[in-house]
Amino acid sequence: MMGSGKSAVGRRLATRLGLPFVDADTEIETAAGMSIPEIFAQRGETEFRDGERRVIGRILTTRAPLVLATGGGAYMNAETRERIAKLGISVWLKAEPDVLMRRVRKRSNRPLLQTADPDATLRRMLTEREPVYALADLTLISRDDPLDVVVEDVVAALGQYLRQPPSGSQES
Repeated sequence: MMGSGKSAVGRRLATRLGLPFVDADTEIETAAGMSIPEIFAQRGETEFRDGERRVIGRILTTRAPLVLATGGGAYMNAETRERIAKLGISVWLKAEPDVLMRRVRKRSNRPLLQTADPDATLRRMLTEREPVYALADLTLISRDDPLDVVVEDVVAALGQYLRQPPSGSQES
């Protein structure tokens, strides 16, 4: 979700793991030759989401291994979720609505929050998205600890996840 710390945590996680970091939103802006707010204003959310799906698909199939921060709505697309599940490990940085609002208020470039009541809009989006976000391989709480603490939590969770036997296999 916007404001959860995907880009900030992702950058530090990539450094910690010695992998490249890619921010899907930056890649989308580069491909479109305009900012995300401009894409929303000129082309609409549907066209933005279609481009987002294509860009993320290209990144996942041509640049792995990497740490990829996707936009908050990207995981809502079934094709994108399937591709992430097949080619990577998904991490949901879950944050409380008050934490998210405090963070997103710092920047005015959130097209989906350009409403009369951004707080209610964000809470509605969370209600809609959380059941889908819960499908992620890992869920970590995004809190106001230093970024390095959150990154270490992600590293530990990834280590534990990767040590688990594949589902359906039996240990001897």
